[in-house]
Amino acid sequence: MMTCPETGREMTKLYPTPASLIGGFTIATAIAFNIPYALLASQFDYPAVLRRPAGEVLALFDAGGGQLILTWHAFALAALLFIPLSIALGLRPNRIGQHPALAIGAAVVGSLAGVMQVVGLWRWVFVVPGLAKTYVDPLASEAQRLAAVSAFELINQYGGVAIGEHIGQLLTSMFVVLVSLLQWREKSRVTAGIGLVTAAGIAIGTNEGVAIALGQSGEIFSLFTIVGFLGLTLWLIFTGAIMIRAGGSAEKVK
Repeated sequence: MMTCPETGREMTKLYPTPASLIGGFTIATAIAFNIPYALLASQFDYPAVLRRPAGEVLALFDAGGGQLILTWHAFALAALLFIPLSIALGLRPNRIGQHPALAIGAAVVGSLAGVMQVVGLWRWVFVVPGLAKTYVDPLASEAQRLAAVSAFELINQYGGVAIGEHIGQLLTSMFVVLVSLLQWREKSRVTAGIGLVTAAGIAIGTNEGVAIALGQSGEIFSLFTIVGFLGLTLWLIFTGAIMIRAGGSAEKVK
């Protein structure tokens, strides 16, 4: 117990707890992920641009210049934050002690989701710029331009659709499910419900790539992806706010 040296009354001391720090980091990650996303939507017509003909995408990308490349880089770095976030949310001492399988599973799956998302996004930083330069180069031959288009289509389908949008999103969905189950057991039922709905939306959205591979339109699935990631933002903010509130109640030391 602490007393005020002037009045002699009892007082409390406030200091940040691990829960409140993780909560703040969770909210910051949600915000950090959405800033470059919004910039890409305005600068590059993302994500609709991904379904345009390869030549149009390469020309539009080159027109964006270095600013667009840096925006993609920031988007990838924001996705990279998912790795420490998954570890922090999953491997909390109380969760390890009470629900070890769910806790460890969330940390592992979430980290893998972050890696897959980053691998997919960094193609725009380290591969696409060179292909775009070749495509718009007035001195490039038709064969070189066709080669740039073919290379882009290949890297976009494998690095983007298969790794980032399919595997990455499935793992993200699984991570949200595991943490939501932990939240449900911890009586955070509303947040857990938001998480489970979010996970379903993201998982359904992964079928867009499958539909395209079958020669079908994947637009309906892309809508699920957009709604799912909006839900992910909301879920992360709710999760962070609850942890900050819980941490605040533990900050008072008498």
